[in-house]
Amino acid sequence: MNFEGLDPGLADFSPAMHSTLDPVLDAHLNPSLLQNVELDPEGVALESLPVQESVHIMEGVYSELHSVVAEVGVPVSVSHFDLHEEMLWVGSHGGHATSFFGPALERYSSFQVNGSDDIRQIQSLENGILFLTKNNLKYMARGGLIIFDYLLDECEDMHSLLLTDSSTLLIGGLQNHVLEIDLNSVQETQKYAVEIPGVTIMRQTNRFFFCGHTSGKVSLRDLRSFKVEHEFDAFSGSLSDFDVHGNLLAACGFSSRLTGLACDRFLKVYDLRMMRAITPLQVHVDPAFLRFIPTYTSRLAIISQSGQCQFCEPTGLANPADIFHVSAVGPLLMTFDVSASKQALAFGDSEGCVHLWTDSPEPSFNPYSRETEFALPCLVDTLPPLDWSQDLLPLSLIPVPLTTDMLLSDWPAANSAPAPRRAPPVDAEILRTMKKVGFIGYAPNPRTRLRNQIPYRLKESDSEFDNFSQVTESPIGREEEPHLHMVSKKYRKVTIKYSKLGLEDFDFKHYNKTLFAGLEPHIPNAYCNCMIQVLYFLEPVRCLIQNHLCQKEFCLACELGFLFHMLELSRGDPCQGSNFLRAFRTIPEASALGLILADSDEASGRGSLARLIQRWNRFILTQLHQDMQEPEVPQAYRGAGGSSFCSSGESVIGQLFSCEMENCSLCRCGSETVRASSTLLFTLSYPEVSRFSSDKAGKNYDFAHILKRSICLEQNTQAWCDSCEKYQPTIQTRNIRHLPDILVINCEVNSSKEADFWRSQAEVAFKIAVKKYGGDIKNKEFTLADRKEPRSPEGLLCSSIEELKNVWLPFSIRMKMTKNKGLDVYNWTDGDEMQWGPARAEEEHGVYVYDLMATVVHILDSRTGGSLVAHIKVGETYHQRKEGVTHQQWYLFNDFLIEPIDKYEAVQFDMNWKVPAILYYVKRNLNSRYNLNIKNPIEASVLLAEASLARKQRKTHTTFIPLMLNEMPQVGDLVGLDAEFVTLNEEEAELRSDGTKSTIKPSQMSVARITCVRGQGPNEGIPFIDDYISTQEQVVDYLTQYSGIKPGDLDAKISSKHLTTLKSTYLKLRFLIDIGVKFVGHGLQKDFRVINLMVPKDQVLDTVYLFHMPRKRMISLRFLAWYFLDLKIQGETHDSIEDARTALQLYRKYLELSKNGTEPESFHKVLKGLYEKGRKMDWKTQLSSPQCWHFDLPLPERWLLHSGTGSAQGLQMALFTELESSKTLSQSVWKPEPFLILCRA
Repeated sequence: MNFEGLDPGLADFSPAMHSTLDPVLDAHLNPSLLQNVELDPEGVALESLPVQESVHIMEGVYSELHSVVAEVGVPVSVSHFDLHEEMLWVGSHGGHATSFFGPALERYSSFQVNGSDDIRQIQSLENGILFLTKNNLKYMARGGLIIFDYLLDECEDMHSLLLTDSSTLLIGGLQNHVLEIDLNSVQETQKYAVEIPGVTIMRQTNRFFFCGHTSGKVSLRDLRSFKVEHEFDAFSGSLSDFDVHGNLLAACGFSSRLTGLACDRFLKVYDLRMMRAITPLQVHVDPAFLRFIPTYTSRLAIISQSGQCQFCEPTGLANPADIFHVSAVGPLLMTFDVSASKQALAFGDSEGCVHLWTDSPEPSFNPYSRETEFALPCLVDTLPPLDWSQDLLPLSLIPVPLTTDMLLSDWPAANSAPAPRRAPPVDAEILRTMKKVGFIGYAPNPRTRLRNQIPYRLKESDSEFDNFSQVTESPIGREEEPHLHMVSKKYRKVTIKYSKLGLEDFDFKHYNKTLFAGLEPHIPNAYCNCMIQVLYFLEPVRCLIQNHLCQKEFCLACELGFLFHMLELSRGDPCQGSNFLRAFRTIPEASALGLILADSDEASGRGSLARLIQRWNRFILTQLHQDMQEPEVPQAYRGAGGSSFCSSGESVIGQLFSCEMENCSLCRCGSETVRASSTLLFTLSYPEVSRFSSDKAGKNYDFAHILKRSICLEQNTQAWCDSCEKYQPTIQTRNIRHLPDILVINCEVNSSKEADFWRSQAEVAFKIAVKKYGGDIKNKEFTLADRKEPRSPEGLLCSSIEELKNVWLPFSIRMKMTKNKGLDVYNWTDGDEMQWGPARAEEEHGVYVYDLMATVVHILDSRTGGSLVAHIKVGETYHQRKEGVTHQQWYLFNDFLIEPIDKYEAVQFDMNWKVPAILYYVKRNLNSRYNLNIKNPIEASVLLAEASLARKQRKTHTTFIPLMLNEMPQVGDLVGLDAEFVTLNEEEAELRSDGTKSTIKPSQMSVARITCVRGQGPNEGIPFIDDYISTQEQVVDYLTQYSGIKPGDLDAKISSKHLTTLKSTYLKLRFLIDIGVKFVGHGLQKDFRVINLMVPKDQVLDTVYLFHMPRKRMISLRFLAWYFLDLKIQGETHDSIEDARTALQLYRKYLELSKNGTEPESFHKVLKGLYEKGRKMDWKTQLSSPQCWHFDLPLPERWLLHSGTGSAQGLQMALFTELESSKTLSQSVWKPEPFLILCRA
């Protein structure tokens, strides 16, 4: 504000008075104010000082809440409510800044900003606070650390600053210019000229900058050029303050009188729409400050220096009844500010006191404030206690002072003897599997401990040491620790062993002898592999997903459909869900639910995998349900919207999984509320433990009873009752309207209580079966007296009674909808079908039979952190497509391990290591209810021209020509393909004791560029796809030397390449695969693997294998191009267009040399010559041919003939310089390569 015309008594506060304050009471200060206040040597209150007790606050009416002392006797020069945190900042005439936290005004920080000048304005930013003094701008953290200190010219006299955006600042004062400062570079970027005497107040709207001058004028300036657009001559004397809100500008100031300046009691109000003054507003106080406080109306707060405050409307009349008085300690109010929430007003007076007025007892300064950081307590006083019983506890955690004196622990040598700790014994499993080469033994790592860490065993009798790591050698000893070997080998976590060739020599057939495809586990968040397999083997879900296609870049339904297509094409080879999991990681809901695991958590098995997969199950069904409700998409992306699966606007996922329910809430007053809802799955709810734990024999609950209890859930809870108009105890029940076609159940076995329940029920069921079929039970061991055709609880014949152990889950359940909206659930057996008749006939009467289709199991293994596997009942249609037979079979899916299993193994749950997580039941004859035809949703239009994502399209140089409609590829057409990659995660490897390297986890690659080249026709060799793939994930290494990809090429903001999404390019390649083209390239197996494509082997022509002899090394494309085509490629970097063209030419050369494959013997001789040449040259290409220069003039004898490689460039430049003057040089080119100079005789 402008201080001209203020009380002359302010001159008593000289700068010398503020620099050092004696700890005595100021004469102007009320002595009662300083009761119980300690003053430091500089006279500043150490703690916040409440001036008076807080009073009762009436809602909606401003009244004083708190008063504190900022600096005793030093006037407050400026106050500012922090825009980011719940803080109030105060600056003093002595250059000191103080901050107060919250409405209680607790002192937060206090520090000196300037040693002599007063603080004139404060502005809060996200990372700190800006302080403006006379000729200094200082940016400081909220704790007082200096971020930057910008000194202005000594002749400057700055009064105001204005933050125009997050990084630009305007500073004005009593000089003929306004400075623009860039806060990022802390440099002056612009200087705008203004008229003298300068600018003291600045405001901003979305239309103008408003500048207040000491001459009494207010100028409106352009936001871009800062030129004057309009000017209001408000007061004849001087301007005190003004504010802008909406279309109104209000100003207060001083008018010229004969005796000098006098405070004008008329506020000038201007309409910014018509740029003219409206009726002035007469007030009953001497206005020194004013602010708009827009809440319900555009109120104005007018403050006088004597402490009077009046509220009035700018276009109405001021009422004397709206005046209240601020009880200031000092005679004058020096500053005034309003919080962003309009709930708080701050006043600073001339005695250093701050007064907070609010309209509510618990106000907030900002609508959305972030949490304030407070200073940490002293760590030395709060050191955690150390447990001396921990063997691996580092003693360096104890802080010890540095000393040169002898410590108490330094015992003399006479009283001590060295006793080194003996290393623990070598793991018995290592000794058992070790193979000796000379005197060195080699053994696989049993992974019972962390890598490269061996804990010491201090006591031989310490039975608690590493209970789960010692593997005994004899079978008898193993019985003593059954938890180590109770996990069957096929259920253990499978890992891929990497070699120099990566995965090429890993024998996946050893783990999977079926024609179904497994999934690789080394990708981040691949814990969901088992659930992907479950969804794939649901025939209606698979067909629905494969028919879906939309425009969303990261659509889980689309990516799952692409993955299902790969699983369908595979003949036993494993697939990987890298693209699906890439899209999964980008979905915010997945991260919010905690489904995105860090690599360290996934490797160590932290967290409950059972909880995780159950949350994932709920998430994927909900996400697919949402994705399937997308509206119709353009022709190129037309998917399941036009299929026979569902009508418009209805999700098939909802038809398959959704269960319609009625939720009834009955209050004790008798009022009932009914709401309709639906759910995609159910969670099992178990009885209270006390109900079955007290019974030693174990109470028998069949699974159907628990399932009905969980579906028709009844519970007592507090809920809002509209009749009672308050929260009341209510009984909430759930009734079923419509049953789903696929019943999904989360078992929720997440603690020992639920596990004990499953265990006890399995034991009861087993005892009943044994007694029923003539068995005896002795000492809790089951022996059978008669084994004549024992039957399971489901009525199925068992080959052995042992198969009934740990079985509680039925293979089928029967559900019936009753007339009174009830539900009956029974365990269903084959014998029941003989009694009740076929299930299909019963459906007409609301009776449905569900068969168990899949169980997802959590394997508890302390050595590997556990894993997730699935038992899946694979239907006839899958066997028909893969094996040509029609039967049903249960399989175990453990990532890439797939084994057929007995059906009872799918329902046997030994709760010590095998815990059920998810169950899938399907209605009988489900496939007959849906049209299972799959229509490929990818059409030829995906190959046509598309726009680039790169914003700098004007700089894009076209590197390809898209296909025309008459060029669409046909079956058997050749397409040259090459891809370049970048690294997202580096590989993890360890060095073995024999010096060899073992890859623990391979590097994670991402495709960055894909190029497809025409293989025939008039445009052969011209690319029709050259897409750079945009990525949102952080790139660790661009591999520029091998890929040609540079930083920025994949960034849409700065790239000049043809940038597109991975999904867009993936669709192009999928269309080419589906149409039946043959891809020609070099090393296509790795390319397709990283792109995540499954290509039939008869559609791949890989020059790596065409020019390869068995048991010999693979030959690089560069060497093949040099040897067969006399081409030098891949000089500095790789180029995918060049590599794709070269692969096509090599394939043509192969057909030429092998006579289209009819003369393998002659081609074998060519390969032998190739390998002999490669060995001689160490597989490196020759230098280029000599460069020749021909001259028609006599040359000095020393230049008649010269050939070499040493100083070629220097000699050529010397020749060129000397011969340039004669103008007879016929060729003037020099290169640092071998050269030959000839001349005519």
